[in-house]
Amino acid sequence: MKNFYITTAIDYANGSPHLGHAYEKILADVIARIKRLNGVATRFVTGLDEHGQKVQQGADAEGIEPQQRCDRIAEEFKEMLIQLDISHDDYIRTTEDRHKKVVTELLQKLFDAGDIYQAEYEGFYSTRAEQFLQEKDKVDGEWPEIFGEVTRITEKNYFFKLSKYQDWLIEHINQTDGFIHPEFRKSQVLEFLKEPLNDLCISRPVERLSWGIPLPFDPQYVTYVWFDALVNYVSAARYGEEDFSQYWPADVHVIGKDILAPPHAVYWPIMLQACNLALPKQILAHGWWTTSGAKMSKSTGETVSPLALADQYGADAFRFFVMREMTVGQDAEFSLERFSSRYKGELGNDLGNLVSRLVHMCHQYFDGIAPSQELSEDLEKGLQSKWDEVSAKVLEWYDSFQFHLALEEAIGFVRAINKYADERAPWKLAKSDKDEDKKTLATSLATMLEGLRLANELLAPVMPGVHAKIAECMGQEPATTWAGRLEWGTRIEGISLGQKMILFPRD
Repeated sequence: MKNFYITTAIDYANGSPHLGHAYEKILADVIARIKRLNGVATRFVTGLDEHGQKVQQGADAEGIEPQQRCDRIAEEFKEMLIQLDISHDDYIRTTEDRHKKVVTELLQKLFDAGDIYQAEYEGFYSTRAEQFLQEKDKVDGEWPEIFGEVTRITEKNYFFKLSKYQDWLIEHINQTDGFIHPEFRKSQVLEFLKEPLNDLCISRPVERLSWGIPLPFDPQYVTYVWFDALVNYVSAARYGEEDFSQYWPADVHVIGKDILAPPHAVYWPIMLQACNLALPKQILAHGWWTTSGAKMSKSTGETVSPLALADQYGADAFRFFVMREMTVGQDAEFSLERFSSRYKGELGNDLGNLVSRLVHMCHQYFDGIAPSQELSEDLEKGLQSKWDEVSAKVLEWYDSFQFHLALEEAIGFVRAINKYADERAPWKLAKSDKDEDKKTLATSLATMLEGLRLANELLAPVMPGVHAKIAECMGQEPATTWAGRLEWGTRIEGISLGQKMILFPRD
């Protein structure tokens, strides 16, 4: 049976991890965890793009070999994955032999098929973007800042026949529902494809760039970064091995909107088609994090350290914020004030306080043993009915990548439990000697425990660490599957609870 195969863009080995890198990994991780909780075998791949001119220049500036620089940066990104509790199954690096082998095989295949040819190019080149430019790339007659310094060069290179497949690609995009998500990004790609495609330069002469994979048909050239980097998705899927079909095609490529068109929505599908390989089922393009409406950038000094925030507030709080705050596909504004508000409000006051006071009351009134539900009255029936409604919505939102809405519903259910607690007021019932009040006290705590258990299940893919802590406190194993765990029942009754805990400490 085929695995659900999900990938992120592989990060470029030219700097330290930033908020955009962290968000993309968390987004893919949440999707992967949801699939696993639904019982689907899942393979989640991320990695590092290590070749190219900027990597070589960076190494030269430090007086070290490019591989040394890449090894150091790889460790930084791997540390980020650990700190953010990313559950990836593979970490692919483009300097690995397994990747070089696949790139070499596919290049030779395309060359033999006549889809790669040599020609002389004269025109403009952006070192920052590592690509040749055309006049149509100018804005108001000027090169946009994103290209950095642009120089005019003339040199021979090898080209891939992108133009040959343009009409086919347009037809595929138009006829394949969900191929590009969200839908409005599809329109942007089709708009890009209204202009004739130029063939893609896939090489650089060794005399100008030595840090790369040599072309198998001409070792005087190395492979251009995009043809190299994009192939990671099939090399990590074990192209050429017997189990390749268990993983390929990819179910979801998670990428940033800035590398949708042309790299992932134009170059990559055409490369696959030319190689007679199946296309990914879906390309999920997320937006940018901004401050004051502008994209975060190292050049402007507008950056956020994801690891610093994770260290200060916990990885789960950081994961919750980025998934709660950003609508997938759109940009989102980051501010420490907004982060603090979510942390103190939804996590601290709503969820954290519920766990703390509920466990405390169970220890105070029932010696730490989860009581049984003695009654089933309107308030209890109302909360259970609320769960049925919320759980269906959350699962639906999860399935459609609307994570901000899913978390809004899940936290809304936590608030419903707190409201139920206020209405039942178990702290008042505990003062009564009446048998009926004692039954109501037991019922109220049992109902709250079951509600918390269920809410915790829905938060598992986003906050796996917090989920595990709450589950342990309630005498439960952390969820590996949702099977049989999302129905309202009596799973907690009679279980010895753990001690009161502070999940989200205040400053």
